[in-house]
Amino acid sequence: MLELNANAAPAADLIKDGTQDTFMADVVEASKTVPVIVDFWAPWCGPCKTLGPALEAAVTKAKGAVKMVKIDVDQNQQLVQMLAQQGLPMQSIPTVVAFFEGQIADMFQGALPQSQLDEFVGKLAVLGGGEADGGLADALEAAETMLAEGEAEDAVETFAAVLEEDPNSALAYSGLARSYLALDQVDQAEAVLNGVPADISEAPEIEAVYAQIALAKQAADAGPVAELRAAVEANPTDLQALFDLSSALHASGDAQGAVDALLDSFRVDRDWNDGAAKTQLFTIFDALPANDPIVLNGRRKLSSLIFV
Repeated sequence: MLELNANAAPAADLIKDGTQDTFMADVVEASKTVPVIVDFWAPWCGPCKTLGPALEAAVTKAKGAVKMVKIDVDQNQQLVQMLAQQGLPMQSIPTVVAFFEGQIADMFQGALPQSQLDEFVGKLAVLGGGEADGGLADALEAAETMLAEGEAEDAVETFAAVLEEDPNSALAYSGLARSYLALDQVDQAEAVLNGVPADISEAPEIEAVYAQIALAKQAADAGPVAELRAAVEANPTDLQALFDLSSALHASGDAQGAVDALLDSFRVDRDWNDGAAKTQLFTIFDALPANDPIVLNGRRKLSSLIFV
């Protein structure tokens, strides 16, 4: 069980209904003290009726380490439109967005099983200074640090050890697969995902790795960046060259450049190759954290091009 942290809130203040008038105080300002989860729902939404109570249960179990605000999208359309303009994908509900220190920390869409909701809330509780059972959260954090510092082999061992303790951890499966990708072992990464339990197979962390694998396979066929850039400069409407340049840039670690190339392609002809540029943009967005500035800005620019 999660333990009460120093910033724990009174029980009556843990879960509340919010509005566009109280959003800044209840969510943005409050998240500077403790992570705040916002559940965007509507009375007519079937999945919302399942997700809402399950999410409330997960927040209640966190004993003050996380707060929750419920927003009825029908009653707060101006707020929803404002958030959509800022890059949040608000086209479908339920949409759940976590805020911490005034910024978006994580999000997901659609109903999830209780185990994933507990994990989602637990990760936020640790972010805000809470503690999780068994030291698994610490182990996951350590493994992520190893991976970020280039110690992918050590990360593989640590993520695998977490899975032995918690075989339903989407974060551990995701980390293990990403570690194999870092080792250029794409087939092994795919094998990890093939072993993911069905009830967590659609977790955002898992879907992100599927997107990363797809991009890694494309990278294997990408040409040299310099040659592709020269081809695009010679003919800015060469959409195949723009698409290939995007793949090459992403393979070299330049996700922003890859997005920009695809936006240029979409701007020239959105229907080229059955909308390949738009599809590839969504693949890149899925491979990155939902709150990544590249994702938020890219979605905003794509939306402006779609609705011109």
